[in-house]
Amino acid sequence: MKRILTALVLIPVVVYTVLWADYWIFLAILAAVALLCYREYDAVAAGYGFGSPGLLGYGTGLLLLVWQGESWPVVTMIAVVALVMVLRSDDLAKALPRAALLLMGVVYVFGCWKAALPLHRENRHWLMFALVLNWMGDTAAYYVGRFAGRHKLAPVVSPKKTWEGAIASMVFSVAVGWAYLVYFIPTIAVPMAIGLAAAGNAAGQLGDLAESAMKRGASVKDSSALLPGHGGILDRVDGTLFTLPVLYVCLRLMA
Repeated sequence: MKRILTALVLIPVVVYTVLWADYWIFLAILAAVALLCYREYDAVAAGYGFGSPGLLGYGTGLLLLVWQGESWPVVTMIAVVALVMVLRSDDLAKALPRAALLLMGVVYVFGCWKAALPLHRENRHWLMFALVLNWMGDTAAYYVGRFAGRHKLAPVVSPKKTWEGAIASMVFSVAVGWAYLVYFIPTIAVPMAIGLAAAGNAAGQLGDLAESAMKRGASVKDSSALLPGHGGILDRVDGTLFTLPVLYVCLRLMA
């Protein structure tokens, strides 16, 4: 019940923010969500015993998110700064892992959320499409896996996930995603709409497994308890973080 109530509260807010809110309101909320995601990543990363990446990640992450030019100079600068900052560590054997955790977190969280900006500028429905894919896919995987799941998908990474749930996620997500694009972006051909939905769902499922692997490696169950019934924000958007850049790249290749 908590899971459903939380979704009923959050979904209208997200839909309004993506489809109708002023751009600066959208950007402010996106930045706030990214910061919360990084905070949870920071907590998970601390479980690896190298110490958390620290406050540097928040500032450099926001810079990467809002930077208007090419992103590779910013990413390179973050890597260099991270390596310099960890030289202060008393245990130099942990200096490189700490720098790697910081850079990984910034790119994983802020870099993936950055893909939401061009999707939003191109057509707000592209961003909504990416979110819908993960909402529908997660819902189908959860309920089908719970009541009909028999074959484990990745028992070491996420013991509760099943092949039945993964297939249901793909089928339901593609069906709803195709319908969404046909209605809101009718210039997209049907085969292309189906292909984009399938690619987005596959990326989302891999994103879910990747975050599960990070948490399991850190011996953490949830990234936080911020969302009743869902865990943390990072637990809720782990699939979206992978779907956004994949969808953006696919659209660039189609252009």
